Amino acid sequence: MRRSALGSLLLALTLVASGLTSNLASPPTASAVTSLERPPKGANDWTCRPSAEHPRPVVLVHGLGANMGMNWGYLSPRLKERGYCVFALTYGLHPLAVPFGAPGGTIKIEDSARELKTFIDRVLAATGSSQVDLVGHSEGTFMPQYYLKFLGGAPKVKRYVAYTPLYAGTKILGIPAIRDAGEKAGLAQPIINLISAFCGSCTQFLAGSPMQKKLAEGGAAAPGVEYTTVMSKYDELVIPYTSGYLPGQRNYVLQDLCPMDLSEHLAMAFDAVAAQIAFNALDPEHAQPITC
Repeated sequence: MRRSALGSLLLALTLVASGLTSNLASPPTASAVTSLERPPKGANDWTCRPSAEHPRPVVLVHGLGANMGMNWGYLSPRLKERGYCVFALTYGLHPLAVPFGAPGGTIKIEDSARELKTFIDRVLAATGSSQVDLVGHSEGTFMPQYYLKFLGGAPKVKRYVAYTPLYAGTKILGIPAIRDAGEKAGLAQPIINLISAFCGSCTQFLAGSPMQKKLAEGGAAAPGVEYTTVMSKYDELVIPYTSGYLPGQRNYVLQDLCPMDLSEHLAMAFDAVAAQIAFNALDPEHAQPITC
């Protein structure tokens, strides 16, 4: 029984992390770091000053295993075209991340949140603004919660658009149930420690993890922040997709608006309907009807 629980937990956690850890073989080269620092089109113009129409800069926060260029190539230029000052960062690079396509978000949530805090403070200083708006995808909806709740970030954020959020964590592959069984047998922690050595965040956003419970305590929404969540019934990574639902906030499911929209977890960042929801959420006074 103990061997069965150990094997199941190891296999499940390995499947989650395998797409990331397969690329964590050697330190990044100088050219690779430069490429990762290359923002998506429209982002990181440090001379940009917010207008009266769009008074807050927008900070884009990518998902697990992505980076700013990979995640925001669609949304960033469209926000810029609408007159926003747009900023993006690549956070949470593992010390062993490889040169090409190095996956961000693979260190512990609390450490990535400190990187986000530093970046937002830089954006505020450069633009002269007192607040930003956030658009996050996947881990970019989960990690910033630590910044908002425990690093003094809530007063600095007005609006937060969350693509494929997982405030209640994910039950992908039934891993939380396997973990719980492993904990009863005293087997879970060594496996969690092993996975965390390569991906510090991978076990933290599982449903029922200590971090997920910490972020959800007292309600997931940070006081004073206006949230808009965008979920998909076809999300194959956030299980169930309703993990992103926030009581008392604006919650959208793509297929409730456009039944033929098949975008799942990864495609959300490139979805035209999701982008329209973001535009309306960031500027509700000029919201437009959603077109499919």
